[in-house]
Amino acid sequence: MEASAFLPPAAFVRSPQALERAYSAQDARAYTRWLACHHYENFHVVSFLLPKRLHQDFYNVYAYCRWADDLGDEIGDAAESLRWLEWWRGELDAMYEGRARHPVFIALMPTVVAHAIPREPFAQLVQAFMQDQTITRYRDFEALFGYCRHSANPVGRLVLYLCGYADAERQRLSDATCTALQLANFWQDVTVDLEKDRVYIPLDVIGRHGYTIEELFARRFTPAFREVMREIVERARRLFLEGRPLAGRVDRRLALDIDLFSRGGLRVLEKIEQQGFDVLHARPAVSKAERVGLLLQSLARVAFSRAA
Repeated sequence: MEASAFLPPAAFVRSPQALERAYSAQDARAYTRWLACHHYENFHVVSFLLPKRLHQDFYNVYAYCRWADDLGDEIGDAAESLRWLEWWRGELDAMYEGRARHPVFIALMPTVVAHAIPREPFAQLVQAFMQDQTITRYRDFEALFGYCRHSANPVGRLVLYLCGYADAERQRLSDATCTALQLANFWQDVTVDLEKDRVYIPLDVIGRHGYTIEELFARRFTPAFREVMREIVERARRLFLEGRPLAGRVDRRLALDIDLFSRGGLRVLEKIEQQGFDVLHARPAVSKAERVGLLLQSLARVAFSRAA
């Protein structure tokens, strides 16, 4: 497959040649591998920790998720995004009917068959990105958790399927962890989402503390906003703790990934606290050195828990 054929989703859908081309299974695998390794900074770490036999399967699943995400966020027009996401859902249906044509689905089909992955988590992701085009406010945590059930939780379930786990209890623990990670990302990127006219802080929490949406868009950091952040940070932390037992119920390599992601999410929450909950004037970020430290902590924790 020529290098010129390696296009990210937004460019791909604007290329009639890319859309109409016939792709071999080898081409398709090369495309998903390229997309994963060139467009996700943490994917190399995840691939290193997971068994080599699963690398291509993870590339394939990641490519699907990346496409759905980009069709929602990188097209630049909500109506066009909805149209392309509907098309993407149709391509998903075609794959489950044995008619894959797009390179991502050509690569993904053997993965789905080998690991008995149902359609639902893939379809839920598309639904979440479609929801992003029309819903930009959430009245309470119940509504926000409903969004996370489609946007974040399916990713964890897909990982479990790839690693051979399909039971309800592990899925429940994974859901708690994935929702917590989604919330930590929201609280870290409040101003990024404001630029997209999206507010993921529940409106009832904002109102309960005497803060307003108008103040939020004006980036006014007040004692009221501090209390808003304090409450929602604690809510995310409780979910991380709820999902923590999952690391002890999977194999060692996956346990390391889960523990590392949880520690990273908790570290983001700690960063928010350390800067006095002011995420309106500085984005809390975990440094590379801190990430190395988190990896070492996770390695030690997993090794100790397995030896005990």
